[in-house]
Amino acid sequence: MSRISELVSKIKEGRLGFLMDEVMIGEHEFEPGFGEPGKKYMEYRSTWGPDNIADWINPQSETFLIQDLTGFVTIEGLCTDTPCKGKLELKYFDEHRIRYSFEFKVKGKNYRYVGEKVNIKPWNLPISHTTCFGTLTEKTTGKLVSKSVTYFKFSKALGFLLSLRLQ
Repeated sequence: MSRISELVSKIKEGRLGFLMDEVMIGEHEFEPGFGEPGKKYMEYRSTWGPDNIADWINPQSETFLIQDLTGFVTIEGLCTDTPCKGKLELKYFDEHRIRYSFEFKVKGKNYRYVGEKVNIKPWNLPISHTTCFGTLTEKTTGKLVSKSVTYFKFSKALGFLLSLRLQ
């Protein structure tokens, strides 16, 4: 079956999805007792997208503007290119935010990252869609490990848009 006929079949069956690749780069700072003080490099590269566009755009669906996220995270002083898995929630209408949440494991310890792009309004998209404020916690205890600010670089916008692929 050709790729085009496969996509047509998925559209007819209502199970067409998409994927995109995104990179966020910035800094984090450990809380006292969790690492060396000072600002350190942070990056996460993720692939995200819905399995079913029809459900994804349906406000009545449980998966409305929510999709799975997989990728790799680097947090200087903690991990490098460590696999992570979670969700990306586009909370445009009710919370005016975008939320990235993912989990990963380092040396047998589970961590949870939650980052948010906040104050999403039509007039501030260049700021609100590029700056993400995050917290890293130990998953089991909930203790705050690190705070971060990461950015979507405008220089990566073309690659981000070109990464769109139907599935």
